[in-house]
Amino acid sequence: MKLIVNADDFGYSKGVNLGIIEAHRSGVVTSATVMVNMNGFEHAVMLAKETPTLGVGIHLVLTCGAPVSQNVPSLTDEHGRFRRGRDYLSSASPKEVERELRSQLEKFLETGLSPTHMDSHHHVHAHAAILPIVLRLAKEYRLPVRNPWTFSPGVRAAHSDVLTTDGFSERFYGDDLTAQSFIDAVEELAGCAVAEMMTHPAYVDEEVLTGSSYTLQRARELQILTAKEIKEYVQKRHVQLVTYKELG
Repeated sequence: MKLIVNADDFGYSKGVNLGIIEAHRSGVVTSATVMVNMNGFEHAVMLAKETPTLGVGIHLVLTCGAPVSQNVPSLTDEHGRFRRGRDYLSSASPKEVERELRSQLEKFLETGLSPTHMDSHHHVHAHAAILPIVLRLAKEYRLPVRNPWTFSPGVRAAHSDVLTTDGFSERFYGDDLTAQSFIDAVEELAGCAVAEMMTHPAYVDEEVLTGSSYTLQRARELQILTAKEIKEYVQKRHVQLVTYKELG
């Protein structure tokens, strides 16, 4: 099996960025997706350019921080920040959603980096109101997408021309993570030719502690993803660690 181990939230903060780079250099993380609207974005870009072996895609955002584009009132609160949670997306303006996501993609491209794929914060790309827009952009920009049919299986047949993995797991997440948690999640994907595992490693800094609901767990993920036990398991099971560049 080929396995993409993706670290979400690249660009959230310097602590997150440094944790992701450590999880790649000393662990099993192969890929990361960057949030272009967050404070750590420029730092993440610098690190990505210094680490060409790390596949870097875009982590589309509609529920955290502020938008990149102007005049998207259906997406923002009275403070000009994204509305909280996914519930508001059903009534968001599709034109404003597309304008914002396109702006995020263009901001990524302005860095000179080539995105490997697209996914999203809080899985907004799999929301019924957002998925058609994301798939349209995926085709236009010729980018693979994190498997949204894990969440919306009925749509897949109509979009077979969009590259994605055979399987996706978000199981490695939560309060009680162990090395066995990671191993169990990989074993569940064993029937896939190419699969993706979502992770969130980080060094926990002030921005994570004050801005995220997922905090100390990120440090635990980093510890597990760089553990000797995990690297030996991957080698013993002949799991080939890859990035989205290997799709297609």
